[in-house]
Amino acid sequence: MTNNKTIQLPPGSAPIAVIMISLNEAQNMDAVIANLKGWAQEIFLVDSYSSDQTVDIALSHGVHVIQRPFQDFGNQWNFAVRELPVTAPWTMKLDPDERLTDELKHAITTAIAEDIFDGLVVTRKLWFLNRPLPVTQDLMRIWRTGTCKFSDVAVNEHPIVEGRIGRLDGILEHFDSPTLHHWYEKQNRYSTMEAAMQLKKASLAAKPRLFGSALQRRMWLKRNRYRLPLRNLLMFFYCWLVQGGWRAGWTGWHWARLRAEVYRMIDLKAAEMKQLGKIYTPPPSPTGSPHPGAVQVETRNKT
Repeated sequence: MTNNKTIQLPPGSAPIAVIMISLNEAQNMDAVIANLKGWAQEIFLVDSYSSDQTVDIALSHGVHVIQRPFQDFGNQWNFAVRELPVTAPWTMKLDPDERLTDELKHAITTAIAEDIFDGLVVTRKLWFLNRPLPVTQDLMRIWRTGTCKFSDVAVNEHPIVEGRIGRLDGILEHFDSPTLHHWYEKQNRYSTMEAAMQLKKASLAAKPRLFGSALQRRMWLKRNRYRLPLRNLLMFFYCWLVQGGWRAGWTGWHWARLRAEVYRMIDLKAAEMKQLGKIYTPPPSPTGSPHPGAVQVETRNKT
């Protein structure tokens, strides 16, 4: 794929390609690209026909933009890692609302130069209502180009990388939803997709194992959570006490309550689908027209 209509992004100091997917992320594009400029060798954006200025902003910074219809997250990411013309020897998955600290950039560059690992795990820290929370996740985000595939799931996709895995110092900051209105819209779609996956008994991002890796334990809890009494109350206390939401005062309290609310929404929607006798998915998000400056890729609908 080539696109002669865009300017070229000046190569950065790290031999890594950063890939993002997007739909209407204009509020994040300037900041995320500024965070990567001068560091990443190349930046790719797989856009699902944004109706705002997402693509215009990305192209103005020299980002390689491809537009492709969205089916689900696993499908979009597997397209990205298989088909994008990445030339950098390493690849990183990034969401538009995430930012790399300088310490993390240095750790990534150092790990690539040492050439010991095949995949790299980063620590992501959550921001909520414009305030940092003492809540972190360890996530696989970096791999040797061409060695990754994603779990074939509708939502909460996970990169699968074979070989030696290292863990990096530094923080990946996640600036979740700029407003509660935005948060509720996103979680409404997410909870519908999760309820549908639950009823379909769809494959999870990893094999569920209570005594496996952190990801496998999360999948075990996802698969068996509905068996627990008072499960949504337990989720609140897990987020507030165990994950440390209490350290952020009222912001942490509200975050923990809302996390429990998401799981209650999943339960209610699953019960509704059973009562209706049908499984439904969220309506398609409003989209714009193909952008003349982006490469266009067609896809077939799943059967």
